[in-house]
Amino acid sequence: MTLESLTKIRHESSRAVNAENPTGEPGKGGIAASELGPSRKGSPCLRNIPVGATATFADITGPGCIRHIWITVDEKTTDADCFVLRDLVLRFYWDDEEEPSVECPLGDFFCCGFGRACLVNSMPVAVVPNRGFNMYFSMPFGARARITLENQHKNATAHFSTRLTTP
Repeated sequence: MTLESLTKIRHESSRAVNAENPTGEPGKGGIAASELGPSRKGSPCLRNIPVGATATFADITGPGCIRHIWITVDEKTTDADCFVLRDLVLRFYWDDEEEPSVECPLGDFFCCGFGRACLVNSMPVAVVPNRGFNMYFSMPFGARARITLENQHKNATAHFSTRLTTP
């Protein structure tokens, strides 16, 4: 047994979790209708998260393992209102725990401190020029994984797009 094999799930199946399909249930992605019609990714992101609100963007029953998280969000709501990356707080809850195992400003979670996007190019974390935040740490869970985002910014966030990949 190696350190890497500790998070290896046997007989796994892959799931994509996003705003349209927060549970990763098979067959439930790409079915929301938009002005383009059905099956056109009618709900690809969370829109207008109000000030003080908490949105759940992943609620997965397990066992499982999150292998990749991709997020994109505007880093300011107006020209005068920066620091969205510091004011959006991620929380990760494993196996129905009351308190989060991870609680961190969005930007800090992706190695971008001070509320500003920056370029990051490493094996576990990558942030690209147009604010595509990627994280590749394996995060195993036994029964459930729930990930929330709280908006502590002084304005609503216009768009918050995310995609998680389990094995």
